[in-house]
Amino acid sequence: MGEDRLFIVFLAVAIVVLLARALAGRLRMPDTILLVVLGMAAGFVPALPAVVVPPELVLLGFLPPLLYNAAFFTAPREARADAAPIFTLAFGLTTVTTVAVAAAVHALLPDVGWAAALAFGAAVSPTDAVAATAVLQRLGAPPRLVTILEGESLINDGAALTIFMLAVEALGTDFTVGHGAARVAQIVLGGVAYGLVVSIAVRRLRRWITDPVSQIIVSLATPYVAFIPAEHLGASGVLATVTAGFWIGTRGEGFLQPASRLAGTTFWRILIFLLESALFVLLGLEIREILRGPGGQSWGLVAVTALAVSATVLGVRLVWQFANGPLARLVPGGRRVQAGLGRRQRLVIGLGGLRGAISLAIALSLPAAVGDRRGLLVLVTALVVLVTLVGQAPLLPLLLRRLGLVEPERRRAEAMLARKAGLQAALARLEELAEDEEVDERTAEAFRQMLELRLDRVRYFLGAGREAEGAAPPGSGRVRAELVRAQRAKLTALYGKGRIGAQTLREISRELDFEDPFGVRRPPS
Repeated sequence: MGEDRLFIVFLAVAIVVLLARALAGRLRMPDTILLVVLGMAAGFVPALPAVVVPPELVLLGFLPPLLYNAAFFTAPREARADAAPIFTLAFGLTTVTTVAVAAAVHALLPDVGWAAALAFGAAVSPTDAVAATAVLQRLGAPPRLVTILEGESLINDGAALTIFMLAVEALGTDFTVGHGAARVAQIVLGGVAYGLVVSIAVRRLRRWITDPVSQIIVSLATPYVAFIPAEHLGASGVLATVTAGFWIGTRGEGFLQPASRLAGTTFWRILIFLLESALFVLLGLEIREILRGPGGQSWGLVAVTALAVSATVLGVRLVWQFANGPLARLVPGGRRVQAGLGRRQRLVIGLGGLRGAISLAIALSLPAAVGDRRGLLVLVTALVVLVTLVGQAPLLPLLLRRLGLVEPERRRAEAMLARKAGLQAALARLEELAEDEEVDERTAEAFRQMLELRLDRVRYFLGAGREAEGAAPPGSGRVRAELVRAQRAKLTALYGKGRIGAQTLREISRELDFEDPFGVRRPPS
């Protein structure tokens, strides 16, 4: 691609992203839906050049950071509590969906071999929770539904890509059951083991880095260091990346300075948004080339295939949701795990299985060995993503309200209670410092007034007091660090007892980072 064409493509991506952001705020819709629609529309603008995205670019350029970011921000306690429903969805449902989609494609397109059909089924089987969780969180849906959808979306990427790798290998070789079992062990165990090695090494390295920019560079390199060598070793780069991200995210944040966390969080939020946006727009620009000849099939057959695959994906998921509950109760401890997941919750989870950037990335990674049908399968994947995002996502707000699952004040009340507890802990620590004469009375009084003003505001929002106005007076950096540390300790204790969720913990931790961006490091967790 020449420099002029490359510039035009980058400009088109930027314009579509900005337009989607502007419309998302006005229409109150998730960015992902608008990016899909506008990205595909951009592909039909005559002035834009045709684009063919190399599968290697998608597999090696887009997937590692997307997977790493999702794993890094996993909520460990919530995921552990809902491990059973998450794993049944991530492994059981992903496998069943892959086989069902492969059977449907093979029935409609017999000349597409079973290996290619399974590879395609693996592409459309993983869910992308970005759009669904954006809707759920904005409306204040029960946090358990968000946790299950996010956990499923993270783990089923590894399951789907493992099946995808095996199916791609089967395209050009004689594949036996024994060989398949050995490769699964190599892919899974090797990927997890290598991911642990990378996470331990990166954690030790980042322990000695104090510069926020250097921290960001290391964090950006980590998913590629986990993904690419694992692939060359014959293991799962996906599982290695997910393992590294989860291990560092749940065990590594304690040794980072607040300034590094603030800069890193902002950088990764922007990076992931740009990567997902660029993937949708690049797909839209590639669609024009795909539409010129959909694998030699008629457009009627393409439409039927896309609808059949979309119906299979949704139908299998809904059947699994409502059939899995009674079966899970037969397992020891299953009744306790399934408590709170009634028909209303299962229906939301069933309709929350949207497809997105990961499905596009996997489909675009289909090798040339698939033959002339590669373009057709990529096109059908794009249509399935479009149907699930544009068809299902707008129904979620209506469904949540109709089923009475909207709790708009829950997160706000939870955050206010956590702030109240943290401020009270800071006041108690301040009194200890004053009693031990580690701080003079004038400084202590300044901080006492500041904390009490903030506590008054929190009590006002909780309905237990009146709002107080005033600015926080300046004070000693060491005292500020002590008070922030006390609040952090209280937040950690509240999270450990299950009284607040991971999202509330991160939200208030970021606020404390702003209060003391260069504070003393916390000991590694």
